[in-house]
Amino acid sequence: MHTKKSAQTKTAIDPVIRDRWSPRSFSSRLVSDELLLKLFEAAQWAPSSMNEQPWRFIVASKTNPEEFERALSCLVPSNQQWARHAPVLVLTVVSKRFARNGKPNRTAEHDLGLAAATLSFQATVEGLMVHQMGGVDLDRVREEFAIPEGYDPHTAIAIGYLGDPENLPEGPQRDSEIAPRIRKPLSEVVFGGAWEAPYFKE
Repeated sequence: MHTKKSAQTKTAIDPVIRDRWSPRSFSSRLVSDELLLKLFEAAQWAPSSMNEQPWRFIVASKTNPEEFERALSCLVPSNQQWARHAPVLVLTVVSKRFARNGKPNRTAEHDLGLAAATLSFQATVEGLMVHQMGGVDLDRVREEFAIPEGYDPHTAIAIGYLGDPENLPEGPQRDSEIAPRIRKPLSEVVFGGAWEAPYFKE
């Protein structure tokens, strides 16, 4: 079983960022509520526009199998295949308007992403792994968990301890699990002066 897939970087970045990655193989070991509390307190302190904190999280742990199955049923089949082995599933929801004045909050999804990233970094510190998913049946989330008007279901998060990739079915998911991590070069995403003019010369 592998335990790390550290990013290969040109400069020294913090190990929490370097070592964070998104596995699909999870062990059956449960995650305590004490550890989950740390993760969500970290998320709580993420920055947000006007300190609105538009994120909401629905947590389903295998300590409550019925609730876990409800959350699992909200994932698309390809994600259910591997996420059923994670001990914790989280469904994310975002408030679409500012509470103070009812105006649309165009940065709400951005702020939810910041909270989810902060949760992921805290999970890495605690020796946990996180895999975030866009493959969610949003209508089912709304119906299953009675999401009220003004809030949108958005993504899902699997949380747990790293498992053995050999437990994944043969194919793209297992191949991805053991493949090196790669990213686009900065020259393709960081510009200076003009569109697609690289700021950093690589």
